[in-house]
Amino acid sequence: MKAYDQRGFVFYTNTGSRKGRDIRENKSVALLFHWKSLKRQVRITGAAEQVDEEEADIYFASRSRGSQAGAWASKQSDHLQSRYSLEESIREFEKNFADKAIPRPPFWTGYRVVPREIEFWEEEDFRLHNRILYSLEGSVWSKSLLYP
Repeated sequence: MKAYDQRGFVFYTNTGSRKGRDIRENKSVALLFHWKSLKRQVRITGAAEQVDEEEADIYFASRSRGSQAGAWASKQSDHLQSRYSLEESIREFEKNFADKAIPRPPFWTGYRVVPREIEFWEEEDFRLHNRILYSLEGSVWSKSLLYP
């Protein structure tokens, strides 16, 4: 996750990656944040919607040049012959963009998960965990408890 606001939670990816292809097929998604040491997790379910071009461009421009070149070079989720071939590809893109800003690749964008449910989970003894679910009904959030 790279950003959040009142509209939802934003992350970025290659649209040709397995994640990108999955979202293209099914906009219903989930985010899970698990903190084992804190014995807590948050699960967010909702619909993924692509961020607009300007928002994606602004975030891409904020990344380091190495990350920008890496976005061009990486065929995210595809099989990689060797680490060397990836590094060589990154060097090529760095060379091609050496004297100019690196533009955002057309296959790289952000998605905003517009939440429908947010579940807070807290580990308790004997697996009697606390689970609190917030559900969006129209424009109103309701709160309920879930069995462990």
